[in-house]
Amino acid sequence: MRATVALGNAARTPLIRFLGRRSVPQSVDHTPRPHPASPSGILPDSFAAYRSKAQQHGPLGRASFTQGAIGRNSGASLGPVQPKQGEFFDRVELPSRFHRLPWSEAEIEAIETGGASLCA
Repeated sequence: MRATVALGNAARTPLIRFLGRRSVPQSVDHTPRPHPASPSGILPDSFAAYRSKAQQHGPLGRASFTQGAIGRNSGASLGPVQPKQGEFFDRVELPSRFHRLPWSEAEIEAIETGGASLCA
């Protein structure tokens, strides 16, 4: 006898019980409405109009991809990338007072023991 066949033939009893009969509403209003938390409270004219103004990690409109050179040229051809005056790309470029401090032996021991060495 195969166990999968026996399990497939068994009647399944749901663990959740609903009160009353299932009732389907007679009419449901599916007309689009603005979200209650919408800042403007109005719907966009069309999805294309919304997408042309929307931003998600950059502009979503197709015009931003066709007009620009992003993705068509190599990164080197876009020019050098230099930080502005007063901006730094990495912490090691800052003055030494902003560098990361080295770990002490006590801190390493506390991390390796999960903090138990601090209580003993």
